[in-house]
Amino acid sequence: MKIKTTKSKLLLSVLATAMLGSTAVSADDHKPNDIAIAIHGGAGTITRANLTAEQEQAYKDKLQEALQAGYGVLDDGGDSTSAVIAAIQIMEASPLFNSGVGAVYTWDGEHELDASLMEGKTGNAGAVAGVKTVKSPIALTREVMEKSVHVMLSGEGAETFAQKQGLELVDNSYFNTDHRYQQLLRAKEKIKASEQPEQQAWEYLDLDYKYGTVGAVAVDKEGNISAGTSTGGMTAKRYGRIGDSPIIGAGTWADNDSCAVSATGHGEYFIRYHVAADICSRVKYQNKSVAEAGDEVIHGVLQEAGGTGGVIIIDANGNIAMPFNTEGMYRGYMKADGKAHIAIYREDD
Repeated sequence: MKIKTTKSKLLLSVLATAMLGSTAVSADDHKPNDIAIAIHGGAGTITRANLTAEQEQAYKDKLQEALQAGYGVLDDGGDSTSAVIAAIQIMEASPLFNSGVGAVYTWDGEHELDASLMEGKTGNAGAVAGVKTVKSPIALTREVMEKSVHVMLSGEGAETFAQKQGLELVDNSYFNTDHRYQQLLRAKEKIKASEQPEQQAWEYLDLDYKYGTVGAVAVDKEGNISAGTSTGGMTAKRYGRIGDSPIIGAGTWADNDSCAVSATGHGEYFIRYHVAADICSRVKYQNKSVAEAGDEVIHGVLQEAGGTGGVIIIDANGNIAMPFNTEGMYRGYMKADGKAHIAIYREDD
């Protein structure tokens, strides 16, 4: 399959920043059985000044590994849901991302994990919130979707269900990393030093304390699309706070007749403006392309409301868009040609 773009862009390597803050990958010549996958590893204050060359390469390598894991499932004839889970599990197991190992700490020094999954063919979905001992939250979402009568389970109940389904449970300390713990200490110092009440003071923390989510969207050989999202939430969160990642329609959405979306950003805004579903509704009912719909919501509705973050979007024809309104977003995609395209920073066209 050929991508409609310039000859130079066709030669982009894994290290190229192919996907920009508001660009899209066209697939007007998409074949019915073409496969594609896109992933993200969080958005925020991501600039070259904030990453060493070694750190940048580590992120690119892990994003490529996640892409290849998901793409391998698709290439072997697997379904888009399995591909999404395979890609996300690579990132859940990496300390580089705020999901699974490397998840941020709550105010009380624990980890509370959220995730969700949705299939575009059936509209079925599964989600978990506030789990502390499930090694792979995204794996649990499929169990919820396929083996329970519910869409979302939370806390101890979700963990009990996970155990009954035979999923691996771990001690909460499994998710510990020193750099996230130091981040918690810095966040608490800033909040305690502020003259604002606790919850208002939290609003003034840097974006990096608030962001960090992983996700994937994919289309398989049958033309079915799926989306999944997994996160550790926000640094120093309290009172069982839950963001958009486990909420169907806010952080995750999939519909074969429109598109599949996984979001990352300031969750409260994504919930209020049902960002993921809004994008797909514009595709479905206004005949917008995924690029047009994504830009309207991320650079329009969300940004005008004061919300920041980004999304990855795919439709059943393999069109991909990855808009974000922050300084950067870890992201990448692979299409039928099997070439991995990885990007981190915001770049000019």
